[in-house]
Amino acid sequence: MKIAFIGLGNMGAPMARNLIKAGHALKLFDLNQAVLKELAELGGTISSSPRDAAQGAELVITMLPAAAHVRSVWLNEDGVLAGIGKGVPAVDCSTIDPQTIRDVAAAAAKQGVAVADAPVSGGTGGAQAGTLTFMVGANPELFATLQPVLAQMGRNIVHCGDVGTGQIAKICNNLLLGISMVGVSEAMALGDALGIDTQVLAGIINSSTGRCWSSDTYNPWPGVIETAPSSRGYTGGFGADLMLKDLGLATEAARQAHQPVILGAVAQQLYQSMSQRGEGGKDFSAIINSYRKPQ
Repeated sequence: MKIAFIGLGNMGAPMARNLIKAGHALKLFDLNQAVLKELAELGGTISSSPRDAAQGAELVITMLPAAAHVRSVWLNEDGVLAGIGKGVPAVDCSTIDPQTIRDVAAAAAKQGVAVADAPVSGGTGGAQAGTLTFMVGANPELFATLQPVLAQMGRNIVHCGDVGTGQIAKICNNLLLGISMVGVSEAMALGDALGIDTQVLAGIINSSTGRCWSSDTYNPWPGVIETAPSSRGYTGGFGADLMLKDLGLATEAARQAHQPVILGAVAQQLYQSMSQRGEGGKDFSAIINSYRKPQ
């Protein structure tokens, strides 16, 4: 299949790489020339703009940092909608607010193009391994079209409902993730301060009622989980600034819905403080350093 893939960051690049390995012909666009060159060497074709990438494509995929980028890439005069053919399916895998993707989908519908949202969960490791979870907001026909391609980048492809519901699922999931990481960090730091071996404590938590993904897979204490970012200086994971962005999306959506998210708001402030200390580029599990004694 001829696929336009726009947005080749920490998540997009390995996703595109898996599609190339699966035999698809990818037309690529990103501002990062180094990653474009790398993927071109694997068989991708470099495009000069989103419009250029979309021309002749049989499917368009975008994976972008924020809502402003999504609007620009899709709606500008050299954007996707200026080049995409009528009837070509499209999906945005960015994590943004539900209204932005609904606006993009409405603009696309006027051109006979159906757009889905399919934000992902699973981090950079999942993107590289092709084990991501896709939360898809689309009509049933578009979902059926997208599912086989998404399955070449992910393990769990979940139909959430109409366009925009994928974003709702994602921001709710990451709201919980941000909160749970704070909780595990507090517990691990308290245990250390009180004198228990952190490996022992982690083992107890992970075989007891406190067990969660933030404890048993992504534990924030260095050395507990060898594959976690905490064991490599909080690098190579999901940046705290990205978590802060997602918590901001969740709290803003909650404000609009008049729905309280008390713990979410507290978590947002903690990650905001972390970012202001200059640690926003570290993995979000480094929030534990807000609780640890100076080393």
